[in-house]
Amino acid sequence: MPSAPAAVTGPQPGAVAPVAEGAGLPYAYTPTLARWWWLGCHGGAGVSTLCQAVPGGTEAGRYWPMVPGTTPAVVLVARTSASGLLAAQTAARQWASGSLPSPVRVLGLVAVADAPGRLPGPLRDLLRLVSGGVPHVWRVPWTEAWRLGASAPAPADLARDLHKLTD
Repeated sequence: MPSAPAAVTGPQPGAVAPVAEGAGLPYAYTPTLARWWWLGCHGGAGVSTLCQAVPGGTEAGRYWPMVPGTTPAVVLVARTSASGLLAAQTAARQWASGSLPSPVRVLGLVAVADAPGRLPGPLRDLLRLVSGGVPHVWRVPWTEAWRLGASAPAPADLARDLHKLTD
């Protein structure tokens, strides 16, 4: 009887084609250690807001954090617009292709609502497609308080999961 296939838990070099030259996010070496890094897949993704709403993470801006001697934990962040989800897909492919200069552990993708209301069908389909390239997806609904510059907590499952994954 054949054995069950092993679960894929990280990039499998050669299994995913690398993104085109210059299409992925840049990387930056840092001596800073972090429980996890919030990585914005595009400008305006919501990294600063999430950093305040879910204590414990550190802003990576729009650079893959390269921390010598460690494998940093990274959370991709993108808006649920078409351009935001395509940017998340590119970042996920960049990670999954093994093309980064040192190992990174992607914990998942935080998909931050780009508008109030239900996600339109084509964007739901795109999010479903992108979700296949990352270990986990957390959806953060439209939060009017954030739009107005006020603080508001992120969904409890996001904070709980990130703390559990990085213990």
